[in-house]
Amino acid sequence: MTAIQRPDAQHSATELLEVERLTTALTADWLEQHGLLPLRIDGDVLVAGTWMDNVEPLALDDLRLLFGTRVALERFDEHDLRTAIRRVYAPEAATAEGVIAGLTGEARAVIDVDEIPLDDLLHLANEAPVVRLVNLLLIEALDARASDVHLEAYQDGLRVRYRVDGVLQNAPSPPPHLTAAIISRLKIMAELDIAERRLPQDGRIRLRLQNRQVDVRVSTVPTLRGESVVLRLLDKERGRISLTELGMAADALELFTEVVSRPHGIVLVTGPTGSGKTTTLYAAVEMIRTGREKILTVEDPVEYELSGVPQVPVNEKVGVTFAAALRSLLRQDPDIILVGEIRDAETAQIATQAALTGHLVLSTLHTNDAPTALTRLLDLDVAAYLVASTVDAVLAQRLVRVICTNCKTETTPDKAAARRLDLSALGLERVWKGRGCDECRGTGYRGRTGVYELLVMDTDLRLEVQRRRGSEELRSMAIAKGMRTLLDDGLRAARAGVTTLDEVLRVARA
Repeated sequence: MTAIQRPDAQHSATELLEVERLTTALTADWLEQHGLLPLRIDGDVLVAGTWMDNVEPLALDDLRLLFGTRVALERFDEHDLRTAIRRVYAPEAATAEGVIAGLTGEARAVIDVDEIPLDDLLHLANEAPVVRLVNLLLIEALDARASDVHLEAYQDGLRVRYRVDGVLQNAPSPPPHLTAAIISRLKIMAELDIAERRLPQDGRIRLRLQNRQVDVRVSTVPTLRGESVVLRLLDKERGRISLTELGMAADALELFTEVVSRPHGIVLVTGPTGSGKTTTLYAAVEMIRTGREKILTVEDPVEYELSGVPQVPVNEKVGVTFAAALRSLLRQDPDIILVGEIRDAETAQIATQAALTGHLVLSTLHTNDAPTALTRLLDLDVAAYLVASTVDAVLAQRLVRVICTNCKTETTPDKAAARRLDLSALGLERVWKGRGCDECRGTGYRGRTGVYELLVMDTDLRLEVQRRRGSEELRSMAIAKGMRTLLDDGLRAARAGVTTLDEVLRVARA
């Protein structure tokens, strides 16, 4: 037997940071294809990393013959191992920075995109270096766990930035003379009109990068110095998060699980764009579904597919609005309806009527906290008695960055936090932060979790809503009844060493 075919415990990504190239006979493509990375030679044994349960025996024989040793396998996370393979065995040009470095030497004048003939623009966009650079920018954005890629046009060229864990970080920027070609390449991939540069355009790219299925939503807008493009990356291979993994406190999770398990009513999730509202709703649907109920969704757009759930995308160009789709879905005999967002009075009216007639409605609103969602529905001309009788709970949420476990260290709060909070009363004399390392790209954070404010309606709150009380009065009453505010929940996470005080104060100001 030349190798252990089923490596057991998964090893840490930090073990890959010191790996060096052991041979020039192997290529990154071959190693990725077979899921192997030579790590080190221990005596007469080559230790190789893999993410596979069963590695192809011929590939193991190739390694055995090449190194003249037996082969032993250790298991690593697929993403971490692919990144290490490209870092160690890919040539310099296989990174965006390497391609850019090679192209920067070609000193060419920057030509106004409006002066380039359409045929030339098409030719430029399909040149091999441009195609390779665009693909590498997308691959590296995925490797960095970016949710968005921003390409901003300025006088001196494109500025590229990745949004990682909710914060923008600089990325390698292409040479100025390739600005028009790169933007045109992205527009061609998204099936947009490359000749139209005066109007905003939206499109979608579906592609497979390194065996990962990725959907990219593309948005272009004309700016003073050319077009600016934002790409929203939806990695289909990244598993959806379950309700228990969202970071809710145990008592909030128990309450939220109970309200979304009710047969009818409205449960709202609120917060700004990018705060994880849709993720929470998807997790709720996955938790309550048994296969015995009819679940339908209407979304703009459909971000991830839920197996066994018909999902309707909004298409306002042909009249499929949230309200129109929701009205049609009610004739489809649903038990549970997920509405991507309540944007207008008509959608709000239909949603509350649906809840009143025995359906469970899950939806989102853009409000800053939980009590304001109730007054927002009143502002949308929903009758007070309808809001009071149909809304069962409102969950406000924000996302905070999680301290990197690899470089986490204990510290004392800074003076700014001490001035804003009574730290001793809150049990926060000692807190944690990340020093910054390769694993977290020097930020001190890796990943995000949620902080939550859950308002569950009871008889007293329903009566106050019927009396059209303001959000501050409802908020005071809810806190008196035990509601934990966003700030309080954030401080809970900081005490537990999950996140930093700076993060809590950034997303949930005192």
